[in-house]
Amino acid sequence: MDRPRDLAPALLAEGVGAAMLVAIVVGSGIFAQRLSPHDPGLQLLENSTATGAGLVALILTFGHVSGAHFNPVVSLVERLGRRLSTRDTFAYAAAQIAGGAVGAVVANLMFDLRAVNLSTRTRSSAGLWLGEVVATFGLLVVIAGVTRSSRPDRSAFAVGGYIAAAYWFTSSTSFANPAVTIGRTLTDTFSGIGPSSAPAFIAAQLVGALLAAAFTNIVFRSATADEMERV
Repeated sequence: MDRPRDLAPALLAEGVGAAMLVAIVVGSGIFAQRLSPHDPGLQLLENSTATGAGLVALILTFGHVSGAHFNPVVSLVERLGRRLSTRDTFAYAAAQIAGGAVGAVVANLMFDLRAVNLSTRTRSSAGLWLGEVVATFGLLVVIAGVTRSSRPDRSAFAVGGYIAAAYWFTSSTSFANPAVTIGRTLTDTFSGIGPSSAPAFIAAQLVGALLAAAFTNIVFRSATADEMERV
């Protein structure tokens, strides 16, 4: 999650990476519905496997260019840790959100659906919101822990594995990403979320991000200090 040297390539990487991530989430969800129309559990397995594997590939591909955030709350935590400027944080978030919307549109079109097909799926309950707090908190703790470890090159596998698992242990199936959440409002398919449900999900993700920032600042402070001493 290092600060990029050149902003333009980093923003392009963030936008394309977020687009591909949402296309993976939405596209695999649509295909899962068609392959296993009567088995929601198998649909979720297919969706989570594709998402986890795709995320590993995307992080390995774009990590050295932009840090492979693909997620405004990841960029926010980097800003809170003073590893990303305010300007770059807003630019990252804009690229991620735009990319996520494009990814959803492309996924819809690939499966012969309307380009923009607003979701009618309501996801609104205290349990789901708590699920998003937990999912986002866990994701950011995993990122912070692995990137500060002696093997930061393993972060792609840790993040992909965590997201695949969080599909199953969180009530919300782990959106954990405002850009992905917004993108998923544009598809009325397996992975969709109604536009009216999205703001509460994003608010829960921000809560999870703030909790994670506070937690990692305490738990991983010594690791960060050791890194600075070695520079």
